[in-house]
Amino acid sequence: MAHVPDSTAEWLEADGLGGFASGTANGVRTRRYHALLLAATTPPTGRMALVNAIEAWLECGGGAEPLTTHRYAPDVLYPDGRRRLEAFEADPWPRWTYRLDDGRAVEHEVLVGAGRPLVALSWRLAPRGRAARSRGGPARLRVRPLLSGRDSHALHHENPAFRFDAETRDGLVVWRPYDDVPAIAALANGSYQQRTAWYRGFLYEEERVRGLDCVEDLASPGEFSWDLTHVEAVLVLAAECGSAFTPLGEDARATLESLRASERRRRRRFPSRLERAAADYVVRRGRGKTIVAGYPWFTDWGRDTFIALRGLCLATGRLEEARAILLEWAGTVSRGMLPNRFVERGEAPEFNSVDASLWYVVAVHETLEALAARGRLSVAVRRRLEAASDAILEGYASGTRYGIHATDDGLLAAGEPGVQLTWMDAKVGDWVVTPRIGKPVEGQALWLNALRIGAQRSERWGAIYERGLESFRARFWDDARGYLADVVDVAHRQGAVDHSFRPNQIFAVGGLPFAILGGGRARRLVDLVESRLWTPLGLRSLAPGEPGYAPRYQGGVRERDGAYHQGTVWPWLAGPFVEAWVRVRSDTDEAKREARARFLHPLLRHVGEAGLGHISEIADAEPPHTPRGCPFQAWSVGEALRLKHRVLAAPETERPRAPQRARNELAIS
Repeated sequence: MAHVPDSTAEWLEADGLGGFASGTANGVRTRRYHALLLAATTPPTGRMALVNAIEAWLECGGGAEPLTTHRYAPDVLYPDGRRRLEAFEADPWPRWTYRLDDGRAVEHEVLVGAGRPLVALSWRLAPRGRAARSRGGPARLRVRPLLSGRDSHALHHENPAFRFDAETRDGLVVWRPYDDVPAIAALANGSYQQRTAWYRGFLYEEERVRGLDCVEDLASPGEFSWDLTHVEAVLVLAAECGSAFTPLGEDARATLESLRASERRRRRRFPSRLERAAADYVVRRGRGKTIVAGYPWFTDWGRDTFIALRGLCLATGRLEEARAILLEWAGTVSRGMLPNRFVERGEAPEFNSVDASLWYVVAVHETLEALAARGRLSVAVRRRLEAASDAILEGYASGTRYGIHATDDGLLAAGEPGVQLTWMDAKVGDWVVTPRIGKPVEGQALWLNALRIGAQRSERWGAIYERGLESFRARFWDDARGYLADVVDVAHRQGAVDHSFRPNQIFAVGGLPFAILGGGRARRLVDLVESRLWTPLGLRSLAPGEPGYAPRYQGGVRERDGAYHQGTVWPWLAGPFVEAWVRVRSDTDEAKREARARFLHPLLRHVGEAGLGHISEIADAEPPHTPRGCPFQAWSVGEALRLKHRVLAAPETERPRAPQRARNELAIS
């Protein structure tokens, strides 16, 4: 996955705990989240940026040659390291090649291992560079770590409280910038000298265009140096999150080589780049597992977790992880609801979603089926997960928070003023952009699926399901329009209907285990959704021409949140749409082949465009459908994998005949 030197595409190295290293292909940081050591202090939450960046340069015969470039306010790129950048490769981990003025090349790598808050940096003269070192003369590498010790969402500014002093013990250099901030350890095979300095006025362009605070100061306590003509320079940085720096050995080079070997083995086990990306989202929570909704700013959200799990874990055969995740969440059911978001330790979780709990029921159903088919399902696990699902159905049937309750017609009502309960949950101050109070269409599809699943254990749910299914088909379908209403009984007013043309109706046909609309109606709906909402990156959240349609996701916080579900494209919706498209064509092999070419292949090509190896959260509604939002999104990756391995899986006898071009395009996916 090679990129031109001026590319602003972003790379990610996740640590399996919620922490990560991230930046851009051209090396110029554009977000407050771009950092080399960003650790989750209470995995997967409590993220803190510890080492934000480095300043690196070589001292050669002709003077100093920078290898780094930063953007400073008001808009200055300095120093000129980017001028020497010749190539960037994202795989198997980020690697940059710089061309020195004397013709020699320097390779720089960044590598994060799974399961520990640690990053390894290395620099070496490329082989042909070493052969020519007698011509080029000595080359001394100097590197300054740039530190903050702040919350990942905040910014850092010069202040007298920052502690520059370093402890040296057991071959480590240890900094403790502030109280209540993890200490930072550095292990190097070079020398360290304390030389304190403040670097002021870093400008983060992505934050600026989003209308957010965007200028930061970073502290540099000292400088490492190496004679690069004789050694590969190694700098390993680790965070002290609740324990000593046990992952660090006494030798930096040995630590790096051990990390390289283990990560090569781990990464080679994945059949494709997208499968490897899937692993980045499955992280530790307590003694169990959960799914990070996206990098760099999301943690684990209920809705995102249960949607993404079907592709990240079930479609890829990671059944034990799926089981662990669902068991971890099983104990959080409260009044029939699962939290949609965990907040920081010591704070109460947020129960503010009508659909997260229903997605859990679906995920449990599919996971139990998969475990049983493999002979890996114990009675204890089945009982615990089914008990959690039954508690959800009981809570929703009898009524719970925010007016969520089953009505006499068998459908599900939900919502109160000022609260956003569906996945279209943007809110700016007191303004709920898409309130959708009443009976939202995808809520009914989820509710009816959950009832049908529950009916396998209790006739009670089967009776409600039959009544609800009849009501749904009578009340949501508009024959003149040829599609389903988005919400009926709007604001709990009997008979009030919102006919906004949105993608939510697709869940009546695809995306869930059981379709609740079929025949000619389903075909009409799917064809209309394709013509009005489909883009190469997924479905628009509102059709062009509808009131409030936003063609671009741009501007400040209010403008962007106002456009979030008003046309903006969501790649995760490709999953339910393509599944619906194939279902109305009777799931034939021919339909699947056509769907792979028309829908899946263009989506998978996106893995080389924004968040490298991943799929973005959103994109603009209008061409060129510029990727926006979170560049590394769990449910976007998950639904692409579910399509690839489940919905559109090609018969084994067909795969060798796939076109060469298609195989090449999917090689990185």
